[in-house]
Amino acid sequence: MAWKFNTTMTLLSFLLVCVSTVLAGGDEVPPSECVEFNNLTWQEYRQGAKLQVQYLLLTRRNADCASLFTHDSLNETHSSTHFNASLPTKIIIHGFRALGSKPSWVRGLAQALLRAEDVNVLVVDWVYTASFAYNRVVENYKEVAIEISVIINHLRNHGSTLESFHFIGVSLGAHVAGFVGTLFDGKLGRITGLDPAGPMFKGNDVYDRLDPSDALFVEAIHTDSDYFGISIPVGHVDFFLNGGMDQTGCARSRFASILIYFPVYGYVICDHMRALHVYISALNGTCSLMGFPCSSYDDFLAGNCFDCQGTFDGTCPRIGLLKNSGLTKHPLPIQQKVYLLTTSTPPFCAHHILVEVEVSPLDKSAELEVTLRTVGGPETKNAFKLHTKENVYKRVFGHPEVLCKIDSLGLKSTGARLFRQGDMHITSVCLSQFPRHRDKKPLCVTNINLDRGVLWTHEFVQLCES
Repeated sequence: MAWKFNTTMTLLSFLLVCVSTVLAGGDEVPPSECVEFNNLTWQEYRQGAKLQVQYLLLTRRNADCASLFTHDSLNETHSSTHFNASLPTKIIIHGFRALGSKPSWVRGLAQALLRAEDVNVLVVDWVYTASFAYNRVVENYKEVAIEISVIINHLRNHGSTLESFHFIGVSLGAHVAGFVGTLFDGKLGRITGLDPAGPMFKGNDVYDRLDPSDALFVEAIHTDSDYFGISIPVGHVDFFLNGGMDQTGCARSRFASILIYFPVYGYVICDHMRALHVYISALNGTCSLMGFPCSSYDDFLAGNCFDCQGTFDGTCPRIGLLKNSGLTKHPLPIQQKVYLLTTSTPPFCAHHILVEVEVSPLDKSAELEVTLRTVGGPETKNAFKLHTKENVYKRVFGHPEVLCKIDSLGLKSTGARLFRQGDMHITSVCLSQFPRHRDKKPLCVTNINLDRGVLWTHEFVQLCES
């Protein structure tokens, strides 16, 4: 089976070469005094991987122009470094890079962090080591973590504390951060894994991958757990966006069918990177991206998990920079899966609307299409599969607007004419937003006679509180 593995990894590397080339394009050329990522030449690539790590420092004083940070930076008498040991430090670690392509998303993440909080941002550039066959990069990632631990100890000697470090690792970078945490006995302040890599890690011992013991608080955002991300929980809290697999707005490439081993080209650039882009949106504070604990994604969609009582003592975890994701429960949970829905485009904000439909007894199975509309905004549409043995159906919608801005409800009986219920009677349709509030009543419509194939609509007259 070795030849199959090598063939698969070769194809994986080829795919990510194409993707990384797209990702790397479009960056402005920085001024000569600003430090950029290392560029790996073709000759260096042919000679083989070598361990070389450099650090780029960004602060609010030099947010647009990274400076090179070395072990000697803090010892220099002149003001060449902007590092402030009294501030928290965010450490960004990229993952696998095909043929030395630089991660063009780093600037956006660093600037979002600096807008949200006055911190030091250290970017770990390990492009030289991360740019070869994926299996070779995985074999060497711990050496990178050891190198990072040296700079951490150096910063500790100049006043930084382990609790002040927050590692943000993307894909394979999440496991690099995890091993740094292992080297410091889990005393780092926080690790955020953005779709931690899955291939060659899912079956690993916790010593060899990110896990809750690597920091005082570990969180992960999962968006591609069926392909390049990991499918198991690896933190105290694991956010599974839209179930953690196929993301809204990410379509399979029409060329995917010609790829035998990895029919996922259309997903690599979209699903796997969605965790990063959602995290940046959360840092920008556009909306509250809140997760809800549930036994499964299906149960969540069925409306069986609409609050955070019990598991989190009533406080739902949120993506962003709140301490422990906003959780106050002690001790912290371990490997707790939470689910949330997002929209397909930035800022990805989706409000969770529970739609409950009660139907009069049916003679045949049926399909009911439900549409929520907001004036001037997109509509949200889902289909209910109705059966003869059930009368009440529930489904969670991810709508771009809050409940009080939904101005109309649409219902339509769809499905095959000969094998579906014809006309039907809807006893009631109720809409409620969760987490639920005692002072906010659901919107309900009752006694609806629905003809097959005919769109029925109802307009709500309501205003949001100012």
